[in-house]
Amino acid sequence: MHMSPEEAEKLVRAWLASERIEIREQEDHRAQMHLLVKYPQGKNGHMFAVVIPKGRDLLAISSMTRVDEGQQEAMKGLMKTDEEEWKTWMHDCRMQLIASGVDWGIHLGHVGKERPGPLQAFNVSEPLWFDGLTKNEMMQNLRSLWLAKLGVIHEIKFTFGPGSGKPGPVDDWKNKKDSKQRVGRPSVPQTPTEVHADESMSFGDDFDPTDWL
Repeated sequence: MHMSPEEAEKLVRAWLASERIEIREQEDHRAQMHLLVKYPQGKNGHMFAVVIPKGRDLLAISSMTRVDEGQQEAMKGLMKTDEEEWKTWMHDCRMQLIASGVDWGIHLGHVGKERPGPLQAFNVSEPLWFDGLTKNEMMQNLRSLWLAKLGVIHEIKFTFGPGSGKPGPVDDWKNKKDSKQRVGRPSVPQTPTEVHADESMSFGDDFDPTDWL
């Protein structure tokens, strides 16, 4: 079934409204539609970008999570005291993201030209092409991305504590040209004491439609 971007946008907006999902409009010259949505509803909800890129026949859903400053400091401590344990933790983190089945990327702290850590931010994303676009598929994608985020957030909190309540630095974002440390499957508001969702970055800073070419 052929579907235009305008038709897809109309459907997506209607589905979100029917589920009473909170949305925020985002200005984005590269997108037919760019919304920030909170899923699930309530205090445990996270922010997701729901985007129809211009010139593409797909809906892209993504979410960026920024690691708390205190948790990053705890990670640095582990890196100094037990480097192998740190490498094992990061390996397990990557394997958990792979097992989630979603597309993902991580941002690690810089030391010179190396990126040994700590984990400073991570993103999860999924594409949904128009020929398979249904309300069920969209909502299941949101659910899968939420659970993938939640798994990593709980691992961080369990190992490195509740944090300080302040968002930590993200070295990759200091130079936006190098801001996409993408790792993962090829192709393509948490509580303040855990991990912070970064809502300030525009579409393309943490998600690039060319990933889906």
